[in-house]
Amino acid sequence: MPRRGLILHTRTHWLLLGLALLCSLVLFMYLLECAPQTDGNASLPGVVGENYGKEYYQALLQEQEEHYQTRATSLKRQIAQLKQELQEMSEKMRSLQERRNVGANGIGYQSNKEQAPSDLLEFLHSQIDKAEVSIGAKLPSEYGVIPFESFTLMKVFQLEMGLTRHPEEKPVRKDKRDELVEVIEAGLEVINNPDEDDEQEDEEGPLGEKLIFNENDFVEGYYRTERDKGTQYELFFKKADLTEYRHVTLFRPFGPLMKVKSEMIDITRSIINIIVPLAERTEAFVQFMQNFRDVCIHQDKKIHLTVVYFGKEGLSKVKSILESVTSESNFHNYTLVSLNEEFNRGRGLNVGARAWDKGEVLMFFCDVDIYFSAEFLNSCRLNAEPGKKVFYPVVFSLYNPAIVYANQEVPPPVEQQLVHKKDSGFWRDFGFGMTCQYRSDFLTIGGFDMEVKGWGGEDVHLYRKYLHGDLIVIRTPVPGLFHLWHEKRCADELTPEQYRMCIQSKAMNEASHSHLGMLVFREEIETHLHKQAYRTNSEAVG
Repeated sequence: MPRRGLILHTRTHWLLLGLALLCSLVLFMYLLECAPQTDGNASLPGVVGENYGKEYYQALLQEQEEHYQTRATSLKRQIAQLKQELQEMSEKMRSLQERRNVGANGIGYQSNKEQAPSDLLEFLHSQIDKAEVSIGAKLPSEYGVIPFESFTLMKVFQLEMGLTRHPEEKPVRKDKRDELVEVIEAGLEVINNPDEDDEQEDEEGPLGEKLIFNENDFVEGYYRTERDKGTQYELFFKKADLTEYRHVTLFRPFGPLMKVKSEMIDITRSIINIIVPLAERTEAFVQFMQNFRDVCIHQDKKIHLTVVYFGKEGLSKVKSILESVTSESNFHNYTLVSLNEEFNRGRGLNVGARAWDKGEVLMFFCDVDIYFSAEFLNSCRLNAEPGKKVFYPVVFSLYNPAIVYANQEVPPPVEQQLVHKKDSGFWRDFGFGMTCQYRSDFLTIGGFDMEVKGWGGEDVHLYRKYLHGDLIVIRTPVPGLFHLWHEKRCADELTPEQYRMCIQSKAMNEASHSHLGMLVFREEIETHLHKQAYRTNSEAVG
């Protein structure tokens, strides 16, 4: 017995010594990281011979200071965690020592303190099990969905704006920035130090060294909070010279962050079938194909296009446009389906989905007035999974350029209008038409409801079907998806509910609250300007 106690005491001594050395090493790294640069020969940034103002260097210094403050905060947090772990380890060793002493006296006793950590861990895991993280929850309607907000290293794309917040938050508020920095660091820790149960393999760099991910490899992330359970984070990382993405799911159950899973996602072979229902609107189709040529043919190169055309008028023009793209870009991965009947969006998408005869495929239901980027197509692949997840991105809808750019003679090109500003557009959180889902899930759930006629309503019915099922619905604003403005016409044949929805969409699609206010009070503003001009002239004459 004394020999065993001596061994335990020796192990305890070496363990505490090792933890102390580790803390010293982290402190040394922290001092090196925060030490100022002393290279007196380094030149100021910028082009040689070019004059920069004082404001430029002040902004540069502020940016560097924020970077070092963020890094210092991160190191302080790591040091605090190590100190906490050291304290917990000391308490555990003290507890073991007490138990050994008690056991030597022949008394068996188990304290309530040692039960508490396991009970707490069990509670935290129960919060994850109750949240909609690993399996979809059955929801009564679209109003029960808790949407995600998306973020990058520098921006947060927030869905709930009200009259004061902006669709794109930059710079991010400090408390939110600290939270997301911590989450990204936790995701990097999971990737760089995987557990045995993680669905990823250790990779090696070009020189055979272990592949290490850093914050620059972070691509995009999503987060949402269920108020009675906690916050869920979906993080995606990718190195520029690799094809696979690293996906990490984290959960904060109103306590410490906990890893849910870590996996590798290879999207290099994932083809997207973009299905576009169309009737007339050939000019809009020309613009759509320009975007399609730039993004899908020249950049992505893993796209199939299915156009379902209703009616005869304009059909020959659409065929000519597709043949022109084929001859110019040697692109043949498209299908044109002609239906000689009245336009019905749900009918067109159903037909387009069934026109594919090559097995499973990821589908993107798209309209002709949608502009998307190559990054969005990757987001589409990353957030849809057959039998598990469907992706419902929130589109950023642009306002009428004639109102937004009224102070310019001609509105700028479309590419220059694609900005996330409060007066340029809004997140179309009431629209569910743009969606990424696998063909098997779409067919299993029964597709669109063919009883819905005319404009609107069919996409909401499909959305509700998924909410009533077991699939996870990912609903989040995405920066690479825009709805281009076009004039809306609400037909008299619509039902009262459809007509109300159409008018509501038309009103929200025209201009921002402030611009609409200026239009409503235009006469009052002009009257005020006339009074001011008359008063000025009177004073000049007097």
